[in-house]
Amino acid sequence: MIASLNGLVVELGLNTAVIECGGVGYLVNLTPAARQQLRPGEPGRLLTTLVVREDAFTLYGFADDDEREVFAKAQTVAGMGPKLVMALLSAMTPEALRRAVAAEDAKALTRVPGIGGKMAARLVLELAGKLGEPDAEPGEVVAAGGPSAGQLAQQVTAALEGLGWNKAQAAGAVDTVLAADDAPTEVGAVLRAALKTLGAARG
Repeated sequence: MIASLNGLVVELGLNTAVIECGGVGYLVNLTPAARQQLRPGEPGRLLTTLVVREDAFTLYGFADDDEREVFAKAQTVAGMGPKLVMALLSAMTPEALRRAVAAEDAKALTRVPGIGGKMAARLVLELAGKLGEPDAEPGEVVAAGGPSAGQLAQQVTAALEGLGWNKAQAAGAVDTVLAADDAPTEVGAVLRAALKTLGAARG
């Protein structure tokens, strides 16, 4: 098991990074929060999980223990593979997921690309009691020193591109969301609003 990486960020993609440790470059798939912590050409550290399949060994990188634990627990739900869990963590913070599960809000989970009604209901049922208690405050709270508007835009645009939208579409949707008077200030909330904007444009 490769539990963490600490080395030079030699490449930084939309949702991947190559981190060189001891002369070996490791390709890591990232959550948006993990990507935000890295800078090309600078030292970086990630918590990681190695997923072994018959045809591949794949590393996934996380911003903190909370993300990594949610990644592991969500995969215990039938049908939730690593890629779909990463899409979930790109659209929702661990805390937002806790609140959705605690409130049995399957509808909130269906906003994640690739998660339909049946899967959302299964997530609510099978993750109940496994993610810990949500924070007392029901609203999205941004900690002091959270990402700036520019960082939010960059991070969410990268996440949307990782989900298959082109850069122009992604950037346009993010700009629309952040230009609103009541624009959200949390990554997951901005991403969800941008996905709604893109869905409306497609429809």
